[in-house]
Amino acid sequence: MDRLSDIALFLRVVDLGTISAAARSLDLSVAVASQRLQRLEKGLNVRLLHRTTRRLHLTPEGLALAEKGRDLVEGLEALTQDLRGSADNVTGTLRVTVPHSFGRQYISPLLPEFLHLYPRLDLHVSLTDQVVDLVGDGYDLGIRIGVLDDSSLVARRLADDRRVLCATPGYLERHGTPQTPGDLAGHQCLVLSSTHRRQDVWHFTDKLGRSETVQVSGRIRSNQGEMLTDAVLGGLGIAQHSVWHIHEHLRSGKLKSVLPDYRLMETGIYAVMPQRHLVPPRVRAIVSFLEERLIEHPVWALPLEDL
Repeated sequence: MDRLSDIALFLRVVDLGTISAAARSLDLSVAVASQRLQRLEKGLNVRLLHRTTRRLHLTPEGLALAEKGRDLVEGLEALTQDLRGSADNVTGTLRVTVPHSFGRQYISPLLPEFLHLYPRLDLHVSLTDQVVDLVGDGYDLGIRIGVLDDSSLVARRLADDRRVLCATPGYLERHGTPQTPGDLAGHQCLVLSSTHRRQDVWHFTDKLGRSETVQVSGRIRSNQGEMLTDAVLGGLGIAQHSVWHIHEHLRSGKLKSVLPDYRLMETGIYAVMPQRHLVPPRVRAIVSFLEERLIEHPVWALPLEDL
């Protein structure tokens, strides 16, 4: 058990970047933390860290232990907490990455309730639209929206990601309302850009189940959904948006649905996590919590025509 405890300390050093920060987080003195790291290196007969005056660097052996040791420590933690059988034993630090707009609109308002349910849990949340390396960057969980790439990650679908084409009434008055997907060729289409997936090809299905694919173009592309929201509200074109992002503008009439008889390709909102034999209780807790709360939200509960 001393060996596992020392590995857990080593992982905390990796996560926080310094021995002193790791020691403070575990209520240890720096001297004791350093002695335990030395004990771990001596027991394994390898150097795990190169120490300089400014920072720590992992050796190849340290990198291997950081990758494999996390599953070992967290697996034991999950097993012992399952045996205790109490929600009060959901402890530790939960590290989550969430897309910026979705996190701000839907995840952030839920966090006070979640942390009230689990008072022994610490939460670190990163709002970013970049697809981060969960394992390499030390995250327990990521929320991802859209079509998932094939990977070794485990995914749990939290909710549907219903999407619509939309534009302002003023834009449609000036340029006409498209009647078929092919009509989009004559319009300014606002495109979400991505470094790893082409997003200027829009996929449609009509009421008879027939598929149609259209490549669109326009003057504005962005990797940030908020910028496309501002552009479409400014009357600059037609955008493809998730309903969760623009439902209030649809309700108020600032935006109108375009080609409502055609369904866009179905996607989802997912919780993704590293492949593990035992999922830590803190991860299971937030996944179950978000699944319940998002399904209860009227954006996902109501038919599209009622928004």
